[in-house]
Amino acid sequence: MSEIITEYRNENTKNIDLLSTIDIVRKINEEDKLVALAIEDELPNISKAVDMIAKQFLVGGKLYYFGAGTSGRIGILDASECPPTFGVAPDMVQGFIAGGDKAIRLAVEGAEDNIENGVKDAEILTNQDVCVAISASGNPKYLLGVLRKAEEKGCKTIALTCNHEAAILEEARLGICVEVGPEVIAGSSRMKAGTVQKMVLNMLSTGAMIKIGKTYENFMIDLMPTNEKLKDRAIRIVAEIAGVNASTAFQTLMKSDWKVKTAIVMLKCDLTKDKANDALRKNCGVLRRTLKSLIEA
Repeated sequence: MSEIITEYRNENTKNIDLLSTIDIVRKINEEDKLVALAIEDELPNISKAVDMIAKQFLVGGKLYYFGAGTSGRIGILDASECPPTFGVAPDMVQGFIAGGDKAIRLAVEGAEDNIENGVKDAEILTNQDVCVAISASGNPKYLLGVLRKAEEKGCKTIALTCNHEAAILEEARLGICVEVGPEVIAGSSRMKAGTVQKMVLNMLSTGAMIKIGKTYENFMIDLMPTNEKLKDRAIRIVAEIAGVNASTAFQTLMKSDWKVKTAIVMLKCDLTKDKANDALRKNCGVLRRTLKSLIEA
């Protein structure tokens, strides 16, 4: 078996252990600069993935990330951030890691080589869902098990990798391959490859949430104000969109049970909380559509 690109030695950093501290971090920074440029080449495929995910969300589907090691942890991170950011149910975006929850903190030996566990974890999938298999090398047997079970279930599948020879590219319906070359430390795919995965998953989840109306302009209108920082943010959002002062925004948010979209509709259209909620329900919770329908009525 030929050596995969994520295991190559980086000639630019071969003497990194002899450098001063500033030169060590400078070398890492120079390599990190390559990541965003490499992702640019895959934007058409990332765009297709966003549309695929948004389409399945609109029919009640869910988004599942599967990975081993670093890739699994990054998937879990992105999934965990969706409920507080976009106000969605915790099961709408989920992350799975080879080896189970224990593997989030501790390495589970042999977990990525277990195809049967991949098949087992993918049992949760349905034909309405989207499965994203994440791997720098793209070859863990765990993910091959996931993708094969996903295909059997009729689930949409996406592969995200940093290796054009990745086995998961052959198994998934849509492939996203961002090659960033050898790592600063040979084989340490938590570095550039991990950054690729974090950036691309940000695009997938955020892009899909935008497409289904979870933002208004570039505001998080479905955020869950569960602490003082988020309540302050909610007040600023309502004040900005509705064109009122912070005090009025705060008072209306209190009346709306801290539902940002409801408060905005109440203020912009002079409605009660119940009528604002009714209007939002009729427009599938999409604020822009709701305001347009009320203004044109």
